[in-house]
Amino acid sequence: MTPFLSLAQTNHTELGWLSSKLLGVTLTSAEWVLWVLVILSVLSIAIMLERTVYFARHRLPDSEALAVRLARGEYDVARKAIEGKTGMEAAIIREALASADQGADTVEQVIASTLSRERPQYERFLSYLGTLGNNAPFIGLFGTVLGIIKAFNDLGKMNAQGGGGAMQQTVMAGISEALVATAVGLAVAIPAVVAFNVFNRQLKTLTSRANALGYALVGSMRAERPASNTATAGRAAEAR
Repeated sequence: MTPFLSLAQTNHTELGWLSSKLLGVTLTSAEWVLWVLVILSVLSIAIMLERTVYFARHRLPDSEALAVRLARGEYDVARKAIEGKTGMEAAIIREALASADQGADTVEQVIASTLSRERPQYERFLSYLGTLGNNAPFIGLFGTVLGIIKAFNDLGKMNAQGGGGAMQQTVMAGISEALVATAVGLAVAIPAVVAFNVFNRQLKTLTSRANALGYALVGSMRAERPASNTATAGRAAEAR
């Protein structure tokens, strides 16, 4: 502990200008770090609630059964099923059926375009949760470092004044208070990381279901084309 004590006992006037200014900043209370973490936590909770509601409202129920109907060519049933529905799956079916007269290749392009347009709506604010989950522990650690610096500075002052038995109690109290920032940082980061992973998993599931609906529609259209060509050829043969 001798190096720390000697550093703490150093007069600020003996330090360089920049070192003196930085030491003066670090010796302030680290409570502002806790307030920053609390604000970030409130924002993350609000985003979690908003994303939960958004994912729940923009999801098409029974998409597996609807994919089967599309594969069978029951397009009217699919149109009725998506009436008043919003979200990636409903948008893909709606726009794909609207362009069905232009052929399967065009429908494939429409599906890819719609998917690229709808996906960012689900990804909104997820980057915030991911960033917070990765960096909140470091913010808490920063608060802890500030608290430890202040604790050793107080220890140096007490040692210079011959504080005696109160010295250890002062250091332990300061360090335990400083470690609260690390604990709060972890408490903020863990839910954010869990929510980020959950929402990303839900988005992957929705994307897979939307692609399945698109594949079912395109497959049905391509299956109908050879049948119509065969029927046309048969009529031409009978006419001859």
